[in-house]
Amino acid sequence: MKIAVVGAGAIGGYLGARLCLAGEEVTFIARGRNLEAIAAGGMRLIEEDGEERIARAAVAGSAREAGPHDLVLLAVKAHQVSALAPEAPALFGSETPVVTLQNGVPWWFFYRLEGPHEGRTVRSVDPDGTIGKHIDNRRVIGAVVYPACELLAPGLVKVVEGNRFTLGEPDGERTPRIARIAESFARAGFKAPVSTDIRAEIWLKLWGNVVFNPVSALTHATLAEICDFPPTRALAATMMEEAGVVAEKLGVRVRISIERRIAGGAAVGAHKTSMLQDVEAGRALELDALTGAVVELARLTDTPTPTIDAVHACAALLAAKLAATPGRLRIEPLGG
Repeated sequence: MKIAVVGAGAIGGYLGARLCLAGEEVTFIARGRNLEAIAAGGMRLIEEDGEERIARAAVAGSAREAGPHDLVLLAVKAHQVSALAPEAPALFGSETPVVTLQNGVPWWFFYRLEGPHEGRTVRSVDPDGTIGKHIDNRRVIGAVVYPACELLAPGLVKVVEGNRFTLGEPDGERTPRIARIAESFARAGFKAPVSTDIRAEIWLKLWGNVVFNPVSALTHATLAEICDFPPTRALAATMMEEAGVVAEKLGVRVRISIERRIAGGAAVGAHKTSMLQDVEAGRALELDALTGAVVELARLTDTPTPTIDAVHACAALLAAKLAATPGRLRIEPLGG
């Protein structure tokens, strides 16, 4: 299968490298130093056990250069999708599906969701409709990303832990196309269960993201530190409780307890969230899909979310400051 991986960062690099090594015809759509590194030496992958593997995949600087593929893995962050969406159709054949691998609430959340909001666009994620205009919702397959990975250098990805990617059609059907994708993932060594309720899976991941990402960005704490420090553990529980009410009003059932979800975050250990990594690297923050969208859906459902609102406001100000004055924030040990 010809697979285009849009974005050669931590998750895109992990997926694309493993799929290439399993025999799929992979093309990374990359830019800058990442493109140069992959073209020169392939995508290098350090597995959890420390083994380094090299995937000699193709690489292209644009969708137009890459041309049509059988499958597109959209592996950029949520705030980057709008800029890339207009060129995405160059990757599409008549039946090409697009697996969306973003954290948070996807722009297509209300597509084929029965209820009063069916067909609505999540404006925090797709404010002017650009994504929906260029990526037809009929192509979309939802996904939830569970692995933790880091892009150590251009073309070099380290797997911290995990190999599970849950997949699901927006309407919950078990279609032939999603079966093919799940089989391809499985051949590459991933766990790829097919969910009949992908929104519940998305919200389960979001339940952690809405807390751990902005709080880590503001405090520079790892997942374990946030979960083990009593005040932030209590903060996490309050934010999850608020988000859970929003989910229930939208008909989404989160099937585990708050304590179990927090324990899952703690179990990851001394891992820096992707948002904290972005703060330390001086990159734009993936905030709108994680907290902004929850605030939007809370207002849509007339749900008070005072704690989420407050954390979102602080993280949004941090994002604005980083955008206005490009730089990075990192806690460094004092010398001497």
